[in-house]
Amino acid sequence: MDTLIDDTGIRLARRIRIERDARGWSLAELAERSGVAKATISKIERSDVSPTAVILVRLAAAFDLTLAGLLARAEGSGERVSRAADQPVWHDPETGYMRTQVFSRPAHPVELVRVEMPPGQRVTLPASSYAMIRQTLLVLEGALVITEGGERHELATGDCLGFGPPADTTFANESAAPCTYLVALARS
Repeated sequence: MDTLIDDTGIRLARRIRIERDARGWSLAELAERSGVAKATISKIERSDVSPTAVILVRLAAAFDLTLAGLLARAEGSGERVSRAADQPVWHDPETGYMRTQVFSRPAHPVELVRVEMPPGQRVTLPASSYAMIRQTLLVLEGALVITEGGERHELATGDCLGFGPPADTTFANESAAPCTYLVALARS
């Protein structure tokens, strides 16, 4: 985790607190449901630190949301057009992974996310982050290795992968160049 420095991080911190309060959960209860330390959640809610992708996924899952859903609620947009200049960008302070929420609306079943993965980096997300969603990934530039439930998929520019049943999944850029990919998520 790192220090929050942007408006997206501040809105996200507020949203996590709103989601927790709306459910009547204490910090301890959210910690138990998410597997994230109570002290860490407190620091996130106070905007003292920026959570990693893995922590955000755990918190979103505890709220029965996708990561995209949590970020969309933090942004609060209801417009049908998603202007490039208004698309929220989030950086994982641990890996440098940059996630742009291209399109997400509460009333629409499809979400689009653009990710830039730095060379030599990896992010592992638990199976719970894929509950109640289906997703497809298209590599726009570079190479990406996805290990989904023990099955390894090596993808190059233009390759597309439709994900299987929820499983622990690692997204790894094993190359020396950045990788950019687009993820389409559909709520099931």
